This record gives sequence, C-alpha cells and structure tokens, in this order.
Amino acid sequence: MNCQNNLLITGASGFTGYHACKHFSDSGFNVTAISNKNSYTSKKINWKCCDLTDKASVKILIKKTKPQYVLHLAGQNHVGQSWIEPVHSLEVNSLSTAYLLDALRHENPSCKIVVTSSSLGFDPTSMSTFNNPYGLSKTIQSLIAQSFAVLYDMKVVIAKPSNLIGPGFSKGVCAVFAQKIVEMEKDQKDKPEHVLQVHNLNNQCDFLDVRDAVSAYETLLLKGKTGEIYNVSSGKRRSLEEIVKKLKEIALVDFEVRSLLKDALEKPARIEPTGLINLGWKPSIPFESSLRDILNFYRQKNNGS
Repeated sequence: MNCQNNLLITGASGFTGYHACKHFSDSGFNVTAISNKNSYTSKKINWKCCDLTDKASVKILIKKTKPQYVLHLAGQNHVGQSWIEPVHSLEVNSLSTAYLLDALRHENPSCKIVVTSSSLGFDPTSMSTFNNPYGLSKTIQSLIAQSFAVLYDMKVVIAKPSNLIGPGFSKGVCAVFAQKIVEMEKDQKDKPEHVLQVHNLNNQCDFLDVRDAVSAYETLLLKGKTGEIYNVSSGKRRSLEEIVKKLKEIALVDFEVRSLLKDALEKPARIEPTGLINLGWKPSIPFESSLRDILNFYRQKNNGS
C-alpha cells in the first residue's frame, strides 16, 4: 500500500461523500471513509466511525490513519435546522474543523487538506450580511481553515460549492422535485391529474453535478494553492422554472406546475469557478443528464432496487 496516497474523507456517508469515496477509490487513492453513524465494510474502502466534535476521538483517528490528504465534507448543512440548534451547527461545522486541523498539525502538518465550506457564508466585516446561524458557522469554519494555513503553514484549501445535484439521497430542491415526480409516475393510473407545487419559480441558483464537484475537489487536493478559496460551481444561474420545464420534458407523466409566489426575486451574483478553471478543471456533465440521473435514481429506489 502506498502511504503517500492515503486519503481521509469525512462525512463519507453523505450525498457528496458517497460519490467522493467512489471517485477517489477508482482513482487509486487509499480511502479511509469517516462517518459519525455506523462503520461499513468494503473491499476498496476502509470505513471508520468517529464523532468529529470529540477532540480526543479526532486525535486518535488522525494518529491511526496518518493521511497524506484530507477531504473534509462533514457538517450540518441545513439552514432550517441551524435556527433550531445554532450551537450544534457551530460545533459540527466550526469546532470539528478546528479539532481536525489541530490533530493534523501535530501528527502530519504536511498533509494537504480541502475544507468544503459554503457559498452561503457571510462577509465577517459586515454584520448586515449575517442572516442565519448556518452561514455563521460556515463563515467561522472558513476563517479557521485560512488561519491554520497562515499561522501554522499548513496546506489548507477552502472549497465553496454551489448547489450540488445528481443521483443519490439529497435534500436539495432538484431531488425533492424528482421524488415527487417519481411518485406521480407510479400513481398515474389511479390519479390522472398531478400537481407539482413550487414555492417560487423565479428563484435562481447555481447548480453543479456532484460528480463534477468531486472531480474539482481532486484538482484542489493536487493543485490547489494553500490558503486560497475556490468556488466550485457551474458559473451559470438557473431558475426553478427552467428546472421544472426540463423535468417535465423527461418525466414519464404529465403534471401541472403551481407557484405559490409570483413576484420575481433579485438575481443572485454569478458564482464563477475562475480559480478552478485556471487549474485545468471544468464541469463535464450536462445539466439535463444530471436531472435524468436523479429521476432514474429515485425510480430505482421506488421500485425497491
């Protein structure tokens, strides 16, 4: 086994983590996958269970695994939940990152680390930009990561992904739409009229296939500049109306679309992946292919396969 190729992936049982484990193991990395739930067995991946909010457990984990690379995906990623448990979000997103970096500082300071933050972070110099506890926790996480890069000369890179989509269990809007459409397809004989209700068709976001995002993380692990923040995105805004229209085209059932709100929202700023493109990365999966793969994933799960 080549110890110089040891990669630790946190949050491995999550939506992105699943794809990351597959991608990096297929690429020849020796993957240790970390989950705070149950550990699993795999011929190609070494699964371990660890609570990243427990400082002592994190130290033991790093001492035993001695990774040369770390992809830190673990976190609390639900804005609504952050309002209910703000301190928990700070612990999971911010404090666990500090524990992980500090353990690496002691055991292997030359390790290359990609910390996945969020495009929903705030400007820490302006309190007017702080509008939810989730964004606060991810902003602090980014500051911690950058600080360790500067203060301890560690090889830390920050990735800020946009809305990731693709096959797999996700709480994202495309997955929610797909699940509802698959349910309509299954019930179309018994219920001839179907309605997909959308909060606001005018909402716009940047959507990127999770598999392209994982490819971007590999680029950052190998080529990312220490202390830099990279946008992981498509660079294109899409409205929910455009998404629903494409889903209607590839769905196996016809349905009516109802928007709860009619007013247009301000267009968000484009999230350009300029830094990543300069490193040689570019997205490769067409948006419609991503939507088709999401639908097919939930069709298979609906059929019990």
